[in-house]
Amino acid sequence: MAAVAAGLAALVGLGALPAGAGPSDTGLKGAIDTILADPRLEGGAVSVTVADAATGEPLYQRHSGDRLMPASNTKLATSAAAMALLGPEHRFRTEVLSAGRQRGGVLHGDLYLRGGGDPTTLARDYQALAARVAAAGVRRVTGRLVADDTRFDTQRLGRSWAADDESSYYSAQISPLTLAPDTDYDAGTVVVEAAPGPRAGAAPRVTLTPRTDYVRIDNRATTVPAGRPGTLSVEREHGTNTITVTGGIPLGATATKEWVSVWEPTGYAAAVFADALAARGVRVAGPTRLGAPTPAAAKVLAAHSSMPLKELMHPFMKLSNNAHAEALTKAIGHRATGRGTWSAGLAAIEAYLREEGVRTATVRQADGSGLSRMNLFPAEQLARLLLAVQDAPWYADWYASLPVACAPDRAVGGTLRTRMCGTPAALNTHAKTGSLTGASALSGYVTDAGGRRLVYSVVLNNYLAPSVKSVEDAIVVTLARSDTAEGLITPAAPGRARGAEGATDLECSWRKPALC
Repeated sequence: MAAVAAGLAALVGLGALPAGAGPSDTGLKGAIDTILADPRLEGGAVSVTVADAATGEPLYQRHSGDRLMPASNTKLATSAAAMALLGPEHRFRTEVLSAGRQRGGVLHGDLYLRGGGDPTTLARDYQALAARVAAAGVRRVTGRLVADDTRFDTQRLGRSWAADDESSYYSAQISPLTLAPDTDYDAGTVVVEAAPGPRAGAAPRVTLTPRTDYVRIDNRATTVPAGRPGTLSVEREHGTNTITVTGGIPLGATATKEWVSVWEPTGYAAAVFADALAARGVRVAGPTRLGAPTPAAAKVLAAHSSMPLKELMHPFMKLSNNAHAEALTKAIGHRATGRGTWSAGLAAIEAYLREEGVRTATVRQADGSGLSRMNLFPAEQLARLLLAVQDAPWYADWYASLPVACAPDRAVGGTLRTRMCGTPAALNTHAKTGSLTGASALSGYVTDAGGRRLVYSVVLNNYLAPSVKSVEDAIVVTLARSDTAEGLITPAAPGRARGAEGATDLECSWRKPALC
């Protein structure tokens, strides 16, 4: 990788060039500069880098050293650090333990449910744990069910996360003991489904997945006549687990699904596990207690292990799962220091990035997912990371987790599956998307028309338009359809690069029911 290292050094040197300058006034520079002159970016900020993936040679730079909000491109740093520091075979473990003695069907003492940080645990996994406890002959627990979430700290929400996102599933609270309602593994959330009632004026039928009394539904909505607009709203009240359904749903309309975060996911997991124990004839005498550590002498009665990290990378990166990013950040912190905190995890990620040649003095990472608007990354540093990880032993697994443009299977295309269809970038570029209000990013790999593999990072901020994703796409399509080694550049125009019918400008992080 000596050639790449030399290219990286050149990439850093070019970061100080004046606005609009590049390695040379090439056709590529003219094509990308024209794309970036899109009026939607007027008054906004751009940071763009293109480099040869084999050598690191910079091919295009535009404000590449400027620090902008990367949104979910932050996950590139978090995911690479997780693969390096936890390892691709890392598995999270959830355990049921007891320090008491079992006499016949009676377990004397408390029963502990200990979380290891798994963001993929499903209701059926807690049911399987309960079944193993019952299979061990336990029919009654004289003490309490204790939910041990002490592997991570008690800070549930990241720095500067928006207060009005509290009930949104992409802003779910982080706990080492949690529960996902689906196989997208949206930890710390429930799915609320509302279907029209039997007639206009009737209340909609509302169901909850998983079924649990931990969450209460306050159904104030109404079924309205067919043809009327739907105005249904599903919101969790601040600081509670009361989910209020309001507005109207038209008669005969398709059911509406909303993913809603819960308040205190530790209690959510404990409640679902307690229900599973009761369903299998295991009665716990005392009330559930949250947040107490498991005694050192406790013995494991049952355990569940997650999929290995190299597999978890797929729902995490393909669908841009914020909860996975934050759980991994705290898990990295615990591995590095014994403390499952954001500060410990972010410090370990920063140290890893520095080892990979990223200039961390020019970067600020405030969380693992990119949800925080405090995150700042220059495009040149995202590109440096993409170049540096190519020789990692886990690179193939990590690369496979990146969304693929216009791959229709959501498990492959992920947040890119409706983008760049009908272009040379389709099924070609593998990249991470990013979206916040006024911030958009796309960083990854693409092969050009001459067979040259390229690394690129496009970070756009402070625009007022609803979306600038077609600008990102036009840059990548230009790279894919050009022979950059020969200087044969075939520009793409913004707005013509997307090609997929019904494509949306919002990724899974924001419009899950519509896109995911």
